[in-house]
Amino acid sequence: MNSLASSASYLARRAAQKERVRILYRRALKDTLNWAVHRHLFYPDADALREKFESNKNVQDLETIDRMIADAEATYNKWRHPDPYVVPWAPGGSKFHRNPTPPSGIEIIYDYGREDND
Repeated sequence: MNSLASSASYLARRAAQKERVRILYRRALKDTLNWAVHRHLFYPDADALREKFESNKNVQDLETIDRMIADAEATYNKWRHPDPYVVPWAPGGSKFHRNPTPPSGIEIIYDYGREDND
């Protein structure tokens, strides 16, 4: 029974580590796109980032993995872009809520030139 509990905790910890690595990789990849203005500059950086992650995928020791994740998160936070790109219509973008919703009681009719020709 004890080995079953320990294997369950091992699997749970490995699953949590895999999730942290996945999230870290996605954040770092998106942040790499913030630093590279054009796609032809982005692809080599993305390949280098992938190589860093792939080179450590066969590490099995849980403590080593935790330490590597913590180091990678610290490095990511240190080198994060100070002014990341935000899609203009997304929250934080330059067009977000540029045209706020009208107050209640005002009705907008979108028929754009469809006049009644009776």
